[in-house]
Amino acid sequence: MPAGSPSKHTIRVERYHKKAGYKKKSFSLKGDVADRFAEACAETGVSQAAKITELMESFIKEVKKG
Repeated sequence: MPAGSPSKHTIRVERYHKKAGYKKKSFSLKGDVADRFAEACAETGVSQAAKITELMESFIKEVKKG
């Protein structure tokens, strides 16, 4: 459950994410790389989360082949 006094919406979203199997991951990137990535995603109309998921899936398949 979120800290503090979460709204009903926040509680519903957290419950959905848990049920759907979403996990929060955190990592650090150089600022220029993160900024260029965000810009490229905005230019192409792709969400950053969708593109990162696509890149992760591609990498997993590549590793599993070799």
